[in-house]
Amino acid sequence: MPRSAGILNFPDFRGFTRGLILWNVGAYFLLLLLGLLSAPLANEVLRFGALIPPFFLHGYIWQLITYCFFHQGILGTALELLSLWFLGSFLEAIHGPRWLAELYFTSVVGAGLAAVGLSLVMHTDAVFAITGAFGGIFGLLVAFGVLYGDMEFMMFPLPMTMKAKYLVMVYMLIAVAMVFSASRVYALGQLGGALAGYLYIKAAPRRGYAFATSERYFGLRNNFYRWKRRRAAKKFEVYMRKQNRDVHFDKDGRYTGSEKDPNDRRWMN
Repeated sequence: MPRSAGILNFPDFRGFTRGLILWNVGAYFLLLLLGLLSAPLANEVLRFGALIPPFFLHGYIWQLITYCFFHQGILGTALELLSLWFLGSFLEAIHGPRWLAELYFTSVVGAGLAAVGLSLVMHTDAVFAITGAFGGIFGLLVAFGVLYGDMEFMMFPLPMTMKAKYLVMVYMLIAVAMVFSASRVYALGQLGGALAGYLYIKAAPRRGYAFATSERYFGLRNNFYRWKRRRAAKKFEVYMRKQNRDVHFDKDGRYTGSEKDPNDRRWMN
């Protein structure tokens, strides 16, 4: 791995990262267009998709995922999507799109649960909507800092470099400080996303849970087919003995020939 990265070298725009950014851009402009055409309709869409703790606790469970596609404010949206582009492209190029998708949405869910938990602890009657991809971004940021913490990059526009792990520490300290401010819900969501991302990279298999699950599924399926083949081979051996002929199969149910002549396969005619 290279130890430094130039800030002006834009990463590739492809794969899951590209799809994720395009979905976010599309959702942002769709909500913006709805706001121009019908403000009440835009508010209803926002109430349906953003994470609103009382709604979530009353069955709107999809909000734990959909809130990350809703953004408010062009500057914050642009910064979030740029962060997704740089972090997502870097991690996807090394670990693949499936691993990145699992990490991102695990962090999104972790951030959402942390925000909902805070609303329960606060016992507030105020209804607020949580939007943005901050939880997923902090999960990617922690993964970048833990896995590639010694990588150095330029702190544009300052003529200095910093290791990734130190940058992650700075972001975490800022989030901790924000917990004691008016933005405590988003700050705790950021920390929840960071924690979920950290737990994922520590607990998940090297190529992700989805890949491990599919491998396990196909392994069980193949074992079942091998068992059926061995069972059929035993039945065939019994049948051939009744015909005064000996045939033999190995432990996997493959034919190994007769005891007298391994090449004698006249019984197959």
